[in-house]
This record gives sequence, structure tokens and C-alpha cells, in this order.
Amino acid sequence: MADKTLVQRYVHVLTVVACYWFVSITLVFVNKSLLSGSEKLEAPLFVTCYQCVVTVAACYAIRAAARRFPDRISFPSLELDMNIMKQVLPLSIVFVGMITFNNLCLKNVGISFYYIGRSLTTVFNVLMTYFILGQKTSLSAIGCCGLILGGFYLGVDQEDASGSFSLSGTIYGVLASLFVSLFSIYVKKLLPAVDGNIWALTFYNNVNACVLFLPLMVMFGEIPIVFNFQFLTSINFWFMMTIGGIFGFAIGYVTGLQIQATSPLTHNISGTAKAAAQTVLATHWFMETKSSLWWLSNMVVLGGSLAYARVRQLEMKTNTPDRTVNKV
Repeated sequence: MADKTLVQRYVHVLTVVACYWFVSITLVFVNKSLLSGSEKLEAPLFVTCYQCVVTVAACYAIRAAARRFPDRISFPSLELDMNIMKQVLPLSIVFVGMITFNNLCLKNVGISFYYIGRSLTTVFNVLMTYFILGQKTSLSAIGCCGLILGGFYLGVDQEDASGSFSLSGTIYGVLASLFVSLFSIYVKKLLPAVDGNIWALTFYNNVNACVLFLPLMVMFGEIPIVFNFQFLTSINFWFMMTIGGIFGFAIGYVTGLQIQATSPLTHNISGTAKAAAQTVLATHWFMETKSSLWWLSNMVVLGGSLAYARVRQLEMKTNTPDRTVNKV
């Protein structure tokens, strides 16, 4: 019976990890298709805003389901509170920057280079933790960041050598990494505003984002582009847009589920391994040929990211009383 329980546990973990990989990789490919595919819309802010609208709609749908099946589904109340919206606004501003620069990076670089272009999140985490929270980082962790920076530089150099380097895409990737690190800090600071409920924070954050995107779309002239888009009435286009929004909402759920089923360290390792698989899949899907040094740059970044996760885990274990529960 014990063996069966252990088997069931590992099947559950593998299923959750597989779901995380599937949702995350599919989201990247769907967004790439929307931003630079055959039916691409030259309005990345509109695409991103629509995905936020889908997320808000998904929250309302799950809330309705929770009311109907309260024994099976739990979801917070979604009554809009202007005071909470104001408190969450700083997070929403960072969120808008994060997803906008993320999509602009994906629009301008290939999926195979996307991981390298967005690889400086860990480095910015260390910098922002020091400058905003005043927390110092160990030399071992800084050494891992140095390794990531070296891999990033080599990746950029090799992408340039292959003739497919995009300066704007790389800059957008660096900015996206900066906003990702800021986002994680603001999430921790603003969770108390919604009683620690991550779904309520997701709801308010996306409602604010929908409002913030409107003036940005007007400012960057995207409204006439959208109305003159030749595939605006295409069912396939709106299907892909909606799928992107649904997967954008789902990634938050499966991320939390993976951390819950495993551990933060295993989640980081899974995310790093997923990025490697995504890179290999992209090179095969788009029939790209890369140099040995290009692949080495990916390995250096992956190795530095894994090493940083391990160093941080050991540091947390040293600084935390011995009352942890072993997880996969």
C-alpha cells in the first residue's frame, strides 16, 4: 500500500510538471504566432491587453462555477473595490511593463533565442533585492550571476555572428527581465492588500492593466491599426488570441500548482529544464542551425541558473530552523 501511495505521488508530480511544461511552451509558441506569424497584428499592446481581458473573464467564469459548486471549487469574491485597485496600481504598472516588453522581445527574436534574451531575471533579482529591500547576496550567488552574464554575452555574440541578432529584441528582453524581478518584489509587498489571496491579486491586477493599456494603445497609434487589420474578422485570429489569453491565465495556476506539488527549488529546476526543451524544440520546429558556441551559451546560462537556485536553497536551509518537510 505504501508503494502504491508513493507511485501515486510521483504520478501526480509528473502530471503537474507536464502540465506546466505544456502550458508554458504552448503560450510562447501561440504568442509568437500572434506577434510575427502569417496573421500577425502589428499592435502588440492590443494583443497583450486582450489577454488581460480574457484573464478577467476567466476569473469571473471560475467565480460563477465556485458559486454553483462550492464544495468542489474555491474562488474569492470579485466585487470591485476602488481602494484595493488603487493599492494594487503600482504592481499593475510594473505588470504592464513586464508583459509588454516580454511580448515585444518575443516579437523581435526567435523562440530559440528567447530564453537567452530573457535570461537576466536572476541577475536583476539580486540587484533589486539589494537596492529596494536592502538585502545583501552571498559571493556564491553573485558568482552564479556572473556565469549567467557570461552566457548571455556569448549568446548575443553568437546570435550576431549567425546574422539573426535583433538589438531591439534583446533590449526588450533585458527590460522584460528587469520588470519580472520588480514584479515578484511588488507581489510580495501587495499580497496583504487582498488578504494574501493570489487569485484576488490576479483579478485586480488585470483589471487595472486593461485600463492602463487603453491610453497606451492610443498613444502608440494602435487603434487605427486594429480597425484596419485585414484579419480582424478571422475566426482563426480570434481563436488564437483567446487561446493565448486562456493559457496566459493558466500559467499562473500551473506555476502555483507545481510549487505546491514539489518545492520552489524543483520549480526553478523544472522551469530551467523547460527553457532548454523549448529552445531545442524551437530550433527543430523552425529548422534553425546553430553553432557549437551558441549551444554552449545556452548551457552556461542554464548551468548558472541551476547553480543559483541550489545556492539560494542551501542558504535558506542554513538560515531557517530545522522544521522543513521534505518535498520532491
